[in-house]
Amino acid sequence: MSNSTGRGLQANVLGTFDTVVMAVAGSAPAYSIAATTAVLAGAVGLAGPAALLYCAIPMLGIALAFSRLGRIDVNAGASYSWVGRTLHPFLGFISGWALVISATIFMVAGSLPAGSMTLALFDEGLADDTALSTVVGAAWFLVMLAVVLGGARLTVRAQLIMSGVELAILALFAVLALFHTDNSLPFDWSWLGFSHFDGVSGFASGALVAAFYYWGWDVTSNLSEETRNSRRTTGLAGLIGVGIVFLLFEVFTIAVNVILSSQRIEDNGANVLAALGEEVWPGWGGKVLIVAVMLSTVATLETTLIQVTRSLFAMGRDRTMPSALGRVHRTWNTPWVAIAVVGGVALVLFVASNALGSVGDILADAISAIGLQIAVYYGLAGLAAVVAYRKTLLKSPSDFLLGGLWPLFGAVFMFWIFVESLGELDPAAVAIGVGGLAVGLVPMLWYWRQGSEYYRPARLDASRTVEADYVPEGRPATHSAGHEGLSTDF
Repeated sequence: MSNSTGRGLQANVLGTFDTVVMAVAGSAPAYSIAATTAVLAGAVGLAGPAALLYCAIPMLGIALAFSRLGRIDVNAGASYSWVGRTLHPFLGFISGWALVISATIFMVAGSLPAGSMTLALFDEGLADDTALSTVVGAAWFLVMLAVVLGGARLTVRAQLIMSGVELAILALFAVLALFHTDNSLPFDWSWLGFSHFDGVSGFASGALVAAFYYWGWDVTSNLSEETRNSRRTTGLAGLIGVGIVFLLFEVFTIAVNVILSSQRIEDNGANVLAALGEEVWPGWGGKVLIVAVMLSTVATLETTLIQVTRSLFAMGRDRTMPSALGRVHRTWNTPWVAIAVVGGVALVLFVASNALGSVGDILADAISAIGLQIAVYYGLAGLAAVVAYRKTLLKSPSDFLLGGLWPLFGAVFMFWIFVESLGELDPAAVAIGVGGLAVGLVPMLWYWRQGSEYYRPARLDASRTVEADYVPEGRPATHSAGHEGLSTDF
């Protein structure tokens, strides 16, 4: 399938630096800290830093799994393709569907804070108006939809500006928090231990929220068909992204524990970062951090749109969803049908979410529901990496650790927090999380009956992957889809 037909994604658009920026923006450090700190504090109290630390270790295992799978199968569907070709096509479809559903829920959960943060810049009182927040959030969403439609280059340029400013502001406030003296609590090393968790189930519910903090770095894998030297670049960028956001999350969660009382955290709900800003830099601090959170939220709306539209594109191309989703715009080389469909569905959900209550209520249930779905597709990808590389794991200690043990630990951890959390979460969060996955059985069984090629996959086996299939940097790929053995030119 040649790019000149206008039907493939545009190859070799993104470089290593671009991809690292996308990984960091995908995890949305400022947004995650602002929107999720109150939820995390509600789940585990002062143990927030520990939950983030102990979730980072298995999360790196999953990032290693993505890195290794990306070397042997370049596909915009990422885990949808990998899991389908190693474990089973049904599990692959559910893996892709989990990403599509979690990303769609997130677009509502993410657009509301984008709206309320924008309003808070002008008037604090307006920020609590759910209807107005929804309208402004929807406007931001439509702007990002247009940027994503405009192609990968435009997307990365917008991302560089938004994430650059966001990270500069966060770095400044990390330093200011360090020198802040009027603290509500002294720093305590026990915050990084297990003593503050309310038993095993308490740890699991904290880990589920922590998984949501990290989620998003894997956007690099969905951009693999558009990245130079992607077999090396996308996985490396994901690992670097997880490392960078881990440091930011730890610094700010500890700062919140030290500087803000639990009552302040609870009162500020989805806007904890602004309260922290006011404390360390009275007058201007809150406003400046609101700008960082707003940019971060808009930036992560963009990366989430990329993840969901590239996944749907891969599904449409494989005919496991309507084949129209696999259509690519002739000028912009973006999956315009998938982008239009996602935009339409999200706007309907914006209107529906208004009936559900306040911004804080919507966020808490959405974050937990998304956590369940993330756990499913990350866990399956971790297992897929072990299966794909099973014949090479005993070649060296590093192969065994980085290719087998660590991804397997990551996968088992993800499945464990999924099962443990089911008993702890609100019924609404479980209904959204598990119900959303169950809906995917309908298209899965329908297109399986239709005889999609996806359900007769060429098995993915690292020991048989030919190195000659590697595309050197700067050399145009003969086709933009690099998955071996699966016909994509429908």
